[in-house]
Amino acid sequence: MCFYLHSQPGSKHIGPSLKGPKFHFQLWFFLTVQNWILDFGRPIVMIILPLEWFPLNKPSAGDYFHMAYNVITPFLLLKLIERSSRAPPRSVVFLGVVTFVMGASIHLVADSINHRLLLSGYQLHLSVRENPIIKDLKPATLIDSFELLYFYDEQLGHLMWYIPFFIILFLYFTGCFSQVNEDQKMPVSGWMLLGPSALYYWYLVTEGQIFELFVLTFLAMVATVIHRRRKGLVPDPNGHFLFLSFSATMCLVAVWVAWLWGDPVLRKKYPGLLYVPEPWAYYTLHVKDRH
Repeated sequence: MCFYLHSQPGSKHIGPSLKGPKFHFQLWFFLTVQNWILDFGRPIVMIILPLEWFPLNKPSAGDYFHMAYNVITPFLLLKLIERSSRAPPRSVVFLGVVTFVMGASIHLVADSINHRLLLSGYQLHLSVRENPIIKDLKPATLIDSFELLYFYDEQLGHLMWYIPFFIILFLYFTGCFSQVNEDQKMPVSGWMLLGPSALYYWYLVTEGQIFELFVLTFLAMVATVIHRRRKGLVPDPNGHFLFLSFSATMCLVAVWVAWLWGDPVLRKKYPGLLYVPEPWAYYTLHVKDRH
């Protein structure tokens, strides 16, 4: 059965086809704020709050931040997908969210233990076997256990966390296109969020050591924009916001790498052509001992 809406003579009916794509300010705002507070702020709150409040054998304040992040972030990602004009396969989205939560949870446990090691003198700018509090452990097989912990924290946990994160963002981005004759201007609220969003992604890429993954995602976004333009489609305000955020992030990473390109200590920890030092490694090397 079909239903039709009739307008009165002289009245104007404004349907969805005549409206420009809406900028999802609330979702982008909440995603940006919770990223800054629950992810970036997580290690900071562990440093600021007195150790007596959170004994070493109990979860720290940062651990509770991480738990909240593991719940709120996938929820916001699902809400973003719901707003997409081009719904991706549900099974892909659900599998991505499940993998995201599992990877972030692995990182939660491993990073919690790693923070305890920091309070005991662990140096982030050194490898596991070079750290003063670990290199002389007996029996020597204990060092293998700490290397396994590092693997779960910095490699497996990050990959299972960030790969589905960027896949979901890219799937959302593919649905953020509209006809050229529609209004694609990003509102002032989007420009206000652009700086904090790009700066957070810089932190995510450098601290998470996922530059390769980020570059692949960004190149896929560029290829999508070029392909859609040939069909007369351009990014809508949400697509513009995400694309510009990633573009600004690329510039920030380039500046960060250029600034620390000649650092001999960080160069030793991050060998190879893709040299992207972690901000917290820089902190323990150049900032921590000054206070």
